[in-house]
Amino acid sequence: MSLTLILGGARSGKSRRAEALAAVHTGEVVYLATAPALPGDAEWAARIAAHRARRPAAWRAVEEEVALVATLEGEATPGRLVLVECATTWLGNLLHRGLDAEGEMERLAALLPELPGAIVVVANEVGAGIVPESPLSRRFRDLAGLLNQRLAAAADRVEWLVAGIPVTVKGERP
Repeated sequence: MSLTLILGGARSGKSRRAEALAAVHTGEVVYLATAPALPGDAEWAARIAAHRARRPAAWRAVEEEVALVATLEGEATPGRLVLVECATTWLGNLLHRGLDAEGEMERLAALLPELPGAIVVVANEVGAGIVPESPLSRRFRDLAGLLNQRLAAAADRVEWLVAGIPVTVKGERP
């Protein structure tokens, strides 16, 4: 297994970087999307549509908002690259549904080193801004930071995207 974590803030170029890494993979690519459709949110729908439009037709898309661990167990195979877009959205989905986010994070961290193939995970860095006002938002921010730490610890390579430029945080440059 090889695990690459792509971190960055909003609109930093994370998705495009992850897609560029997947595009040079010589085997099958599975795009595992965690973003839910939000009825009545035209801007969110446009973002999802833009992601779909950028994906090559040869990539297989799997949409899963909550069962990331089970989906990765089924999709990660030797020679295949699975691009997870995005771990932070998945975490938000768990919290929004009142599920055991911390337990799922632990299961994911334990599973990743055991998976065959290549995994590229996109995640947002949300801890560099102001302290959120609500308890739920603070919990999300704190759990996102812990999730990123666990993903980075398991990763062979970690990149931080700054204004569209990947900065290697861990691992060798490609």
